[in-house]
Amino acid sequence: MPDLTPISSTAPLYADRASGERFADATSMVNAYLARYTAGSQGGSPSPGEPGSSALDETGYAQLQHGSATIGVNVLEAQGVLMVFSPIMTVPLSGREAFYRRLLELSFITTSDAAFAIDKARNEVVVRCLRRLSALDYEEFEDIVATVSQVADTWDDALLREFRGG
Repeated sequence: MPDLTPISSTAPLYADRASGERFADATSMVNAYLARYTAGSQGGSPSPGEPGSSALDETGYAQLQHGSATIGVNVLEAQGVLMVFSPIMTVPLSGREAFYRRLLELSFITTSDAAFAIDKARNEVVVRCLRRLSALDYEEFEDIVATVSQVADTWDDALLREFRGG
């Protein structure tokens, strides 16, 4: 196992425990993880700025596509966290109590490390997972992207059918 003990006060805060690779900041770390993930899962990577890009844009956001799920990867540097999320559906106008109960029940175990949440600004249900940036290694990054992708792919159509009759 590589020694990740800082060698000076200017040593990078971000490092991959498994490989020992050090990064100057959270953005460069997540960009490296995105490039590795995209290359491994798609056999290549799109141009930066395009959907499915393997690089964060100037706001700290990148997007991946898995099946019917669009996966957002967002570095929230001020909070020190990485948020991986996928929009599921808009919040239904009626039957909200049953809807919210269903989301809470699913979030208890079914969603693994992810959970359903409401994006208030968009009135949209998302499945999301948050991780502290300073302790994030590639394997954990890969796991949370896969978890959010799987939960979103499984539940986007099912929840629409259940609560919209579609």
